[in-house]
Amino acid sequence: MATLIRSKLSNVATSVSNKSQAKVSGMFARMGFQAATDEEAVGFVHCDDLDMEHRQGLQMDIKVGRQEEGAEPPLEGDIHYQRDGTGPLPPSASKDEGVCSELSGQGKPKITAWEAGWNVTNAIQGMFVLGLPYAILHGGYLGLFLIIFAAVVCCYTGKILIACLYEENEDGEIVRVRDSYVDIANACCAPRFPKLGGRIVNVAQIIELVMTCILYVVVSGNLMYNSFPNLPVSQKSWSIIATAVLLPCAFLKNLKAVSKFSLLCTLAHFVINILVIAYCLSRARDWAWDKVKFYIDVKKFPISIGIIVFSYTSQIFLPSLEGNMQHPKEFHCMMNWTHIAACILKGLFALVAYLTWADETKEVITDNLPSTIRAVVNLFLVSKALLSYPLPFFAAVEVLEKSLFQDGNRAFFPNCYGGDGRLKAWGLTLRCALVVFTLLMAIYVPHFALLMGLTGSLTGAGLCFLLPSLFHLKLLWRKLMWHHVFFDVAIFVIGGICSVSGFIHSLEGLVEAYSSNVED
Repeated sequence: MATLIRSKLSNVATSVSNKSQAKVSGMFARMGFQAATDEEAVGFVHCDDLDMEHRQGLQMDIKVGRQEEGAEPPLEGDIHYQRDGTGPLPPSASKDEGVCSELSGQGKPKITAWEAGWNVTNAIQGMFVLGLPYAILHGGYLGLFLIIFAAVVCCYTGKILIACLYEENEDGEIVRVRDSYVDIANACCAPRFPKLGGRIVNVAQIIELVMTCILYVVVSGNLMYNSFPNLPVSQKSWSIIATAVLLPCAFLKNLKAVSKFSLLCTLAHFVINILVIAYCLSRARDWAWDKVKFYIDVKKFPISIGIIVFSYTSQIFLPSLEGNMQHPKEFHCMMNWTHIAACILKGLFALVAYLTWADETKEVITDNLPSTIRAVVNLFLVSKALLSYPLPFFAAVEVLEKSLFQDGNRAFFPNCYGGDGRLKAWGLTLRCALVVFTLLMAIYVPHFALLMGLTGSLTGAGLCFLLPSLFHLKLLWRKLMWHHVFFDVAIFVIGGICSVSGFIHSLEGLVEAYSSNVED
């Protein structure tokens, strides 16, 4: 204990000495002597202090764990270091971190606006566009309008969500003070409930990620069953086989292994779209323009709303994406052209596919293809679904681990990682249980469109429509123009109505499907 106190006092004395030297250098700099050199000295002193606090924090974290019960708890900043030693700095050091990164010239590699747009495009142009023709079946021209409307609204809410990351400092400059969706939510609920907003966002994020995994298993079983209908293998059996292939996902340690699948997913999706559109164009003479309705199916159209909204969900990772751009000012332009492109491609794909099969359009449009082409296209789709599964699964695991097992003294359960950074056996068991849970849900709820509509209505509308507009009003109320307030309120009201109606009708559709014992 005496050694610990002497070490702490020594570090404090060194820190005070460094800061005093920095202040003296700064005084001479203001007097005109060696201005540039002294400014650099001040910056490097900040870096030295932060490095010392970082190392001292790690030492304190180890020593305090060995102290007897009743001892003084560790500092707030010392309990956030993760297993790899790269946790966030204490709150007092967050501003100085930018000085260090500027002086050292080192940091995470930044991405261009084109690369950021490519990431957004991959998120909103995924395989779930295969359910859009089904939305046209129940919505007609209003479904097409909704595809355009959802693109406009999601583009706008993405921009206002990023605006919530910034505030004006004392000098009138706009600076980034938050880093994630969770930070925005916590800021809106402070000071009474500083963690409530983040927990709500985390729950919504976990639900959406897990439901995405379930949809991948459902669509894999559905596609394999329809590709080989003569084989004595049911859709549930195909889902079990797909899950057996996905079980190694429980052993994922980082995103490096996941990122290797991105290019393969993109190539598979490109081949699928080319084959489907080429077949539809070959039957252009038989297109049923008279089948496109101006009226809607009141009972099933709300499900289509959830399907369309779910196909545009990307807000959850936009703060991180914008923070890693070389030129954040290009974010708005990037959002514009990515959503315009998505709107055009989705609208054309949905309309062309519906005109080809009209009232016979199925929930997964590839099931309408002839058996000779269907098997090839579905195999590409299954490969894309299996390659896409690891990313939302790993993201869901990360959120669960950080919320329940790695939140310092606030964690609900013991840390699932050992002192050497390895995953404990029971932690691996929980990961495997999550994979099995997605299988069970896919077996007992094997309805792709209904699950997609349910997820889009529940979490998609919340994360894309409701929360961004609400946070924008709460954090920037005094600076908003009247038309911004009008847009935010209108989006919140319309999004709330669509969310509630879509959720209710999706549940009714699931109950009806079970009562009639119909499988996709």
